[in-house]
Amino acid sequence: MDLQQIVDDTWNTLADERGCGTPARYIPALAEVDPTKFGIAVATRSGEVHCAGDTDEPFSIQSISKVFVLAQALEREGLALWDAVGREPSGNAFNSIVQLEREKGIPRNPFINSGAIVTTDRFIGDRGPDEAVADLLAKLQNMGRDDDIGIDERVARSESETGARNRSLAYFMADFGRLLNPVEDVLSVYFRQCALALTCRQLADAALFLAFDGCDPVTRERMCSRERTRRINALMLLCGHYDNSGEFAFDVGFPGKSGVGGGILASIPGRATIAVWSPGLNKWGTSLLGARALAQIADRTGWSVFSGRLEKI
Repeated sequence: MDLQQIVDDTWNTLADERGCGTPARYIPALAEVDPTKFGIAVATRSGEVHCAGDTDEPFSIQSISKVFVLAQALEREGLALWDAVGREPSGNAFNSIVQLEREKGIPRNPFINSGAIVTTDRFIGDRGPDEAVADLLAKLQNMGRDDDIGIDERVARSESETGARNRSLAYFMADFGRLLNPVEDVLSVYFRQCALALTCRQLADAALFLAFDGCDPVTRERMCSRERTRRINALMLLCGHYDNSGEFAFDVGFPGKSGVGGGILASIPGRATIAVWSPGLNKWGTSLLGARALAQIADRTGWSVFSGRLEKI
């Protein structure tokens, strides 16, 4: 399989559709991003990264960060995390408060905003917010093999200034006793984690542990246990795109996590990780062009987790 050819063909086939979809407008810093940006990066077991398009320009990964925070929270909390957050698709918008009222402040899963806020709270543990952020950043730099990975402070400020709904969710859960740390400490970390800026290449590299049983296949460093990695992949498949998760699984067949910055991270267990970026979103908040690119790659490679094909790279 000529993986670079597949990546190039996919980018070239979709290049004329750059700018499709609607960039996130409710976070002012994201509204200013060039909507024609489009990048694809596929990282493999050998450490090779096959790229096309705008793969070396950092972008705000937004909710994709929830995958990395979940992995670290599970390492800190273990099974106790599931006492605080569920593992079921929500069927509602990512920032909905409706189910929290009915279910006594316990979020449905770690990828909707309320669930991610609880997961961030458990990731912080008994540390200060700045220490927790520094730890997350150091781990991402290590996993992405690049010390240039950082936080876009302008995006973080924009997140905080426009984060009334997230504050409402956090205070609502705190009223039910679901947060262990002060609300503003938790949100300080949450807004900064969403403002992490990575390139497609860095993101695909940093996520390789998801495709290889929790272990970086290049450095052999273990990032997460095999069992927890399997569960993270399952949650990505079931809940990674909010109320668009079923459609994404149907069309693409990869465990994935989208972010309103236009990125999508996909994990193909035993094979590769893929990061795509195109700022225009569909009505559910998933990159429109990015999802199309992943569907084409799934078709060309036969890598869907529902496929019986066994081609190796």
